[in-house]
Amino acid sequence: MAESRWSGKSTFISYFCLFWITGALTTHVPLLIWSSDSLAPVPSSAAGHITSLSELRTYLSSTLGSGAHTVLLFLQEKLSQDDFTVYGGVYGNKEDSAFKNLEEALQSQSAVFPALEWSSSSSVPSILEQVFGVSPLLLSPDALDDLKMDASVNNLLLISLPYCSQNKHCREELRTNDDVIGRVLKTLEAKNVPYTAMFTGLQPSRVIEESSFSAPVGRSLLQAPPPAPAVQAPIIFNSSGNPCIMLWAQNLNVSFSPTAAWTDLYTLTPTLSGSLCNETNAVLVLTYNGGITLSFFMSQRFFPVSARRWFSLDSVQLRQNAVTAAFSSRNIYAPAEYSYHCQFVSSFRDPLLIPANNNGSWRLNFVDFQIQGFGLNNGTNFSYASDCAGFFTGAIWMGLITSLIMLFIFVYGLHMILQLNTMDRFDDPKGPSISVPQTE
Repeated sequence: MAESRWSGKSTFISYFCLFWITGALTTHVPLLIWSSDSLAPVPSSAAGHITSLSELRTYLSSTLGSGAHTVLLFLQEKLSQDDFTVYGGVYGNKEDSAFKNLEEALQSQSAVFPALEWSSSSSVPSILEQVFGVSPLLLSPDALDDLKMDASVNNLLLISLPYCSQNKHCREELRTNDDVIGRVLKTLEAKNVPYTAMFTGLQPSRVIEESSFSAPVGRSLLQAPPPAPAVQAPIIFNSSGNPCIMLWAQNLNVSFSPTAAWTDLYTLTPTLSGSLCNETNAVLVLTYNGGITLSFFMSQRFFPVSARRWFSLDSVQLRQNAVTAAFSSRNIYAPAEYSYHCQFVSSFRDPLLIPANNNGSWRLNFVDFQIQGFGLNNGTNFSYASDCAGFFTGAIWMGLITSLIMLFIFVYGLHMILQLNTMDRFDDPKGPSISVPQTE
């Protein structure tokens, strides 16, 4: 509920249009308050907020709780925000508006509650009776002319208004109710009686059921989508209480023979005993049950050509019981303050890991592999990743070379056209013909 004072007729309709778009599905009725004197500002709140009855009671107590007041309550049988958007003067159609007098009254001191919690038809009269301490007096608009009111005491006047029974009569019925409101206000102004007027409904005229949105609309899958797989946490080695080495992979697959099944070590819980890190070297040792150990050896050096420090994954070592296989790396490096990432790091398919001893039958296949051994300044988050994928693929190179060849042909042809010379002499039919000697 974005409650504010209205300064013009256009705001009257557009305000309810905004709430109609963003409002909740809870049953509610609008409440409009205006006064010939002054009103306390309504506390602002988020759009779509539904004012509770306790909030309304607090507002009325702070605004009308002291002194004597004459309050007019125009209580229509049914009322909703849609009545203002459908039958109000929207899009500049002020002549078709069914609320001309109401719009005119709201240009003065006013407060708007686009959505007031509705529980029963007597909610608003009961709150007013509690605040003022007097029972409401039910009046007909014509009886107000003969009514004598004492301005030194609280007066609570209730005027009941009908609602249309068919949609084709709604505009005329609402326009008649608006005329009644205008006539009553003019009567009070003629009697020089200060007043505070309210306009609301006994119940909503349109109720949107929340259950109507529970059924699927249109086509939908009968089978529920499978749950997303859980994301494994990265492996972190801490030194002196700070993260030093981080490793993450979707799979750390190892195989101890060409025909043996793959074993995903990342699904197992390792111990990090034997790991170490300093300014120049970092070693991550993952020890698993069954005598399997996977070690990553990294180093960091300064290269004067690039004027920066780079780290490289020098080798990977796989050990089972007393047998060890070493794999040297190829092109696995990144700036020292970056992490390294590659979708596939394997020892057999486009290998980035080359077997360094006779145990070539052992294979490694790391999927979605990312590692960082230096410059972990982001806590438990990887730094910017240097990816193993090159900037130029084979297809890009083929496209560039083909484009260059076509550009060369175009430039060569244009150059040949520019070198063409036109004839400087032409045959004159009135004179002697041009003789071109031909010699052998």
